[in-house]
Formats: sequence, structure tokens, C-alpha cells
Amino acid sequence: MSTIPQINLCVMQPSGQVHALGLLDAALYFRWMFHRLGAMVHLSKNRLRHNAVNFVFGAHLGFDPALRRTHSCVFVNLEQIGESGAQLRQEYLQLLQGSAVVDYDTRNVATYAPCTEDVPLISFGHAAYLQLSGGQALPLAERPIDLLFIGSMNERRRRLIERIEATGRSVTMFDGPLYGPERDAYVAQAKAMLNCHFYESARFEQVRAFQSLSLGTPIVSERCLGTRPDAAFDRSVEWFDSEGLEAFFGREFGSAAYFERAQAQVDAFRAADPVEAYADLLAFSAGLDSVHRSRRGTERNVVRRLHLGSGKDYRMGWLNIDVLESAKPDAVLDLCRPLMLPQDIDSPQAGPVRLAAGEVEIVYANNVLEHVSDLPGLMTRCLELLKVGGVFQIEVPYERAPTAWQDPTHVRALNENSWIYYTDWFWYLGWFEHRFALRAFDYLDAGLQPSRRESAAFMRVSLEKVPTTLHERMAARTMRADFGPGLPGEDVPRPREVVAAVLA
Repeated sequence: MSTIPQINLCVMQPSGQVHALGLLDAALYFRWMFHRLGAMVHLSKNRLRHNAVNFVFGAHLGFDPALRRTHSCVFVNLEQIGESGAQLRQEYLQLLQGSAVVDYDTRNVATYAPCTEDVPLISFGHAAYLQLSGGQALPLAERPIDLLFIGSMNERRRRLIERIEATGRSVTMFDGPLYGPERDAYVAQAKAMLNCHFYESARFEQVRAFQSLSLGTPIVSERCLGTRPDAAFDRSVEWFDSEGLEAFFGREFGSAAYFERAQAQVDAFRAADPVEAYADLLAFSAGLDSVHRSRRGTERNVVRRLHLGSGKDYRMGWLNIDVLESAKPDAVLDLCRPLMLPQDIDSPQAGPVRLAAGEVEIVYANNVLEHVSDLPGLMTRCLELLKVGGVFQIEVPYERAPTAWQDPTHVRALNENSWIYYTDWFWYLGWFEHRFALRAFDYLDAGLQPSRRESAAFMRVSLEKVPTTLHERMAARTMRADFGPGLPGEDVPRPREVVAAVLA
């Protein structure tokens, strides 16, 4: 194998999308497998890394394909694609068709790849890191939860669960989304995890199954014609079909014979270890990384889109800056302080970039301006960075709304007149050649939808960098404490400088 590349496991999570946390189970399994094979592995949310192979989980939730030019990407497809499967956006299918992909089912691959052998296939086995710490799990027969069902509900699943409960069995479900160790604590208390197919395509839900079995909880799963599990799951899952549902849950489930068989199935799954497939995948990623590096230019990319902020609002494809390292920005930078331009930045996420005056096309600040220590300084730096015609997009709490002071780190409140100094009275800030022009202004309600002033929680403002007119420059020279820049003779050497030059 060639040199093992760094690996970044990037989980896509649109803001507020809690169900994206379900992708963590697969990502953590990938991390464990790659660690075992000697790779350096990073786990990130919405953040690609420039000098790593990025395995992207959840690209169906949104991904800019242009990022493939600057970052080496492999897309992990965990969706059921094809007839009777998930209804996915055409943009996602096009992304798979033109990218490196890893999949878990060859029937998915046939829908986006002309040759199925070009797409690496993986499966999920026993995850030793999920074994309970601090003691042994309860014996199956003593666990308080009869059957635990986790997943989105649709009519197909509802009908099956109603039939199961009609046999006298209790099916426990959460009243809201629950993932990670908080969910796993309940899985470990169940006699069995119930698996019902969401789609008629009936592809086996490997991620749900490996997680439960690795935690020591059996899987009881529906089996249809389209359910084709690999050997490890075939022997480690208790299967039922529609015809035998009542007989199994009414008479067999919960019996001594069932518990003995279920424990044997859990024990058998400990031998499931598809490490060879992940070794092949690591070799595949090394080749991909080598090709990508050879095609990638060595010049620094000039920043065109600048995001003031990071954290949960991180924007892929932008340079995300923040004053806090804990927000995981592309660069720790404070625009309230003087800035030497151009500034070269080597970012683990964005790579080598250059922040230069007059080159940025758009600056975006969402709930930032009410926090900063020196707002005029920040506005000055943004004006300098933007190109003429570039736009500064701003969202801030509205002064008259409770949102204005709800955050203990707020240092100011803003209203309709807060922009006048940057548009009309720009000379007070020392600006002369350029200023901002107000291009759009909207009141937003708490849901960030356009609203009337009396119900506004936020304001959305769009400021464009424009050259000052001759009339505006005359007004600036009149209103400033001095006469302004560019006066004739400013660069003429003083007498002592002339003498020094002659003597030299």
C-alpha cells in the first residue's frame, strides 16, 4: 500500500437537523476501522480538511460539488437508492455519478455507476468500542423493555407494529429524536431491537443492526424478498416475515428457547469483522489522494467569500473566521483589530488561502455585530476587504425585541438607524474613497421569516461597497477634522530628507 493518507470523517448536519446525528454511528465505525489500520483520523461536523481524504456522510442533505476541486472527497452512501427506495434529490444522484463513492449494497451502486466494480463496498461488523463499561449488561430475560423500535415512522411501519402489539407484545418508542450514548443506554435495556423496513425496497438496515448487536442487544427483523443481508447478519438476526409474524411474536418471542437462541446470535456477531474491506478502502483512498494532489494547484486561493463566525453556523466553501478556537473556525482572526493585508493563512480546513484587500465578493455575519468590541473597526476592515460592488450581508437582533439582550455576551443593540454612519456619515469613521450603500433591509420574525416592524425579532441588512461621489468627497473634506487624504504635496520630501538624500 502507498503512504496512508490522513482521513477526515465529515458528517453533514444542516443547522438544526437533529436526525443527522444518526450518521455518527457509521462514522464512528469507520474511525475505529481506519484507526486499526494505522491511519490518522479526524471526525468533524460540516468541515472538510484540505490535506486529508474526506469521507462525507450525509451528502444527500446538501453538498456543493465545487468543493471537490479543492478537497479530496469520497461520498459514503447509506441511502436506499432505486426503485421503491428513498426519494432523493437529483443533485445528489448527479454528485454520486461524478464522484468517488463507497456503498453498502451493490443494488444502490447500479443506479449511479456504469460499472459496479468501480465502487468499493463495505459492511458493518462487531464494534468492540461499544461494549458496556462499568459492569455486565443485564441478562436478556431480565431487561425491562420488551421490544425497542427506533426510527422514523410511516404507514408501512405503523401497520407492522400494530400487528406485533396485537399479539400482546409491547413496542417501546421514543417521543423525540434520540441518538448517541443517550440512545444506547436504552438499547442495552431491551430484550430485542425491532427492525422494520421503511421502504418497499427492503434493503437491510445494517447501521441500526450492527450498533444494537455490538451493544449486546438482539435484532428481530422483518424479512422480505428484497432483504438480502450478508452472512454475518444472516446468522446473527432473528428473522420474521409477514405470514409468520403473529406466530413468532405470539408464541415464540420471550420464551426460554428464544432467549437462548438470541444470546447465541449476539455472541456469533462478535466474529463479524470486515476489516479486509476497509483495508481495500484505505488503499483506494490513498490512490485517490495521490491523483487529487497531482491535479491540485499549488497557488494560494484568494478568499472570495468570508464568513464572520463559525461553530454551528459554519459554511462550507467559505473562509470561516472566529475569535474563538473552540468554534472550530478555518482561522482564528479578529477583524476588530488592525489587519495587515494581504494576509496568507494556512488552514487545516481551507488550505493555503490569501485574504487580500478589494478581493472579497461577499461577507456574511449572522448574529455577530452585537457581540464585537469595536464595531467601527470591524466595519472598516470589511469595507477594505470587499471589492467594489461586493456585499456585506448582516443579520442582527432588533433593538425593540427581547432577542436584543437575551445573550449575556451582547454589548449593543441595533435598530434602523444603526447603519447611517456606514452609509451617509462615513467621514466620521475616516473613510473617504469608499462607503457602504444600503441595498436591502428586512424585519424578520423569530422564525427568520419577513415580518412587520412591530413583530420583528431580527433585522436583515445588505450593504454594498460603493465609491464615493465627488460631491460626497467634498462633504467629507468639509466635515472632517482635517482636510482629508490626497492633497497635493503630501509626498514631497521635507528639507532634512532632501539634504540626507543629497549627502547619501
